[in-house]
Amino acid sequence: MLQLQVLRQNPQEVKERLSIKHFSEAQLVDAIILLDDERKRLQLEFDNNQAKVNSTSKEIGGLMAKGQKEEAEAKKQEVAALKSSLQPISEKLAAVEKQLHDELILLPNLPSVLVPVGKTPAENIVVKEGGIKPQLPAGAVPHWDLIKKYDIVDFETGAKITGSGFALFKGQGAKLQRALIQYFLDFNTAAGYTEYHPPFMVNEASAYGTGQLPDKEGQMYFMQEDKFYMIPTSEVPITNIYRDEMVKEDSLPIKMTAYSPCFRREAGSFGKDVRGLNRVHQFEKVELVQIAHPDKSYAVLDEMVNHVEKLLNTLELPYRILRLCGGDMSFASALTYDFEVYSAAQERWLEVSSVSNFEAFQSNRMKIRYKDSNGKSQLVHTLNGSSLALPRIIACLLENNQTADGINLPATIHSYFGGPSIS
Repeated sequence: MLQLQVLRQNPQEVKERLSIKHFSEAQLVDAIILLDDERKRLQLEFDNNQAKVNSTSKEIGGLMAKGQKEEAEAKKQEVAALKSSLQPISEKLAAVEKQLHDELILLPNLPSVLVPVGKTPAENIVVKEGGIKPQLPAGAVPHWDLIKKYDIVDFETGAKITGSGFALFKGQGAKLQRALIQYFLDFNTAAGYTEYHPPFMVNEASAYGTGQLPDKEGQMYFMQEDKFYMIPTSEVPITNIYRDEMVKEDSLPIKMTAYSPCFRREAGSFGKDVRGLNRVHQFEKVELVQIAHPDKSYAVLDEMVNHVEKLLNTLELPYRILRLCGGDMSFASALTYDFEVYSAAQERWLEVSSVSNFEAFQSNRMKIRYKDSNGKSQLVHTLNGSSLALPRIIACLLENNQTADGINLPATIHSYFGGPSIS
């Protein structure tokens, strides 16, 4: 959630930056400022009347002590009238505060000055490429054929158990997924991240805190009876560990990592974009979250991008890093870098990670603060990144490493998998 003082300081600049995200309701900025003016007016009126109640009540005691009962009675009537005026002011103030909050949360985060202008993924900027695209052998096939050949993922039984878009990993497929999860967690903890194993459902306050609500409620699975949401990523529960907390400045940055299944109702369009493991309703992911000092959050973002790049290099996968344009960014992000790996059999790039700086957008919702050297409360910055999402990583490992005799796995996961290949 944007801070009111940011809107008030330069509303025109806020509108211009929101336009980079193609936000079409810039008039909300002016409406919010007017509501805030009304809130301040009502608060001042309430405070002034309350002060009169307090001062007049003190006068009554003095008048009674002097035996001036008539004057004291008149003051009592004055106090009663003032008190009766407080209730409607308080009710109107509460209504204005609610309306102000409800409109403020409709504004997306402001994009960083580093965000490219653009509306579609085609306008994202490739900032780096790494790895080597493999030359596949004759007869190479995409991963949806390979998983059937080696009997490692069963979509038909997954659909029978749950529905379309749910995969049943089995045998070496289940083993590969488990091996990658453990490897990713070990890679992250070796870099100083503390591992967590969070709940896979969250309440409304948690989903609101990281920006899923009210922006993405249609994409989440919802438990009506308990009012719980299945998490779309472990970013949600992990960041909320510090909701309503005052952290110590010298504890920053706080580095966290977690594995979780991720649940998303929206499975996208039809065709090759969503075939096989390209897009599913439930998938496994290891996440990175950092809570950082606002002066250092962009250095932290660079560090996280470098960390994910190193991880991809150990998997020997060709990749590229993109800086997302305004139209392709999430509601809550100030700056996002996407990682894509090259799927040789499909001859296309597949997104496997997003690393984002949310600045104070999430922390303002969650009230995660620290006290600076002057003892003043300040909002922290929050960041997160996938490290990594498994379905498309597995798809590319299968496709890019296929041979006539099996699937050769990168050396770095041999000990985790218990062997060098799938056959």
